[in-house]
Amino acid sequence: METDEALPLTEHLAELRNRVAKVIAGWAVGIGLAWGFKEQIFGYLMAPAVDALGPGAGKLQAIAPTEIFFTYVKCAMLAGFVISLPIWFWQLWSFVAPGLYPSEKKTVIPFVLSSTVLFAGGAIFGYSVVFPLMFGFLTGFDSEFVVSAWTMREVFALTSRMFLVFGVAFELPLFVFFLSIAGIVDSKQLFRATPYAILAVFVTGAVLTPPDPVSQVFLAVPLLGLYLIGVGAAWIFDRNRKKQAEPEAEAAPPPG
Repeated sequence: METDEALPLTEHLAELRNRVAKVIAGWAVGIGLAWGFKEQIFGYLMAPAVDALGPGAGKLQAIAPTEIFFTYVKCAMLAGFVISLPIWFWQLWSFVAPGLYPSEKKTVIPFVLSSTVLFAGGAIFGYSVVFPLMFGFLTGFDSEFVVSAWTMREVFALTSRMFLVFGVAFELPLFVFFLSIAGIVDSKQLFRATPYAILAVFVTGAVLTPPDPVSQVFLAVPLLGLYLIGVGAAWIFDRNRKKQAEPEAEAAPPPG
């Protein structure tokens, strides 16, 4: 999609198919690279859970014959996804760029960088701050009758889900920015919707995190701040688009 002319639906679908194929190819390469370090990556991801279990029980269990192998496969897929993130964001921006003004199309590199940094920042924040508190909360119910003995499959499922939740959640400013680009809402509407956004982020935190107040609050509060950052970015975008549209409107010939 190299021109600004309107393309038929079939060409849009072909363009989308090509970009999806590139994303899948990049992901496959990332999985291949991650597979060689699957044990190290898995150990790094599981460290908060293993530390929470304590020195006496610092190992996870595998209770099914295929559990170790398939958990490592999922771990390589997660790592491959993270490795290929710039490709995902590059293809996404390239797909929507033809509908933007020329000056906006030049922001592809800042968009890819900011998207990757936001995802990585959210994932690192969740891993380093929230995961230790979350797993510590969950092991806090151990007693003389019950001792936590978690399986690697279940711990990886929870860890990977929370890893992706925090990574995707930190993309909120860009999502808000896209709403403004698409003309669905403007910055004033987004700002007026802040009370609803507060409710939405706390409900989202309750739904996406385990039933502990720590992870819920640590997801909801940054989300609110990121929403307001997105509103500010949308406001700047609205101003710039209006400035660019004014000369075009003046240069356009009068109707009739």
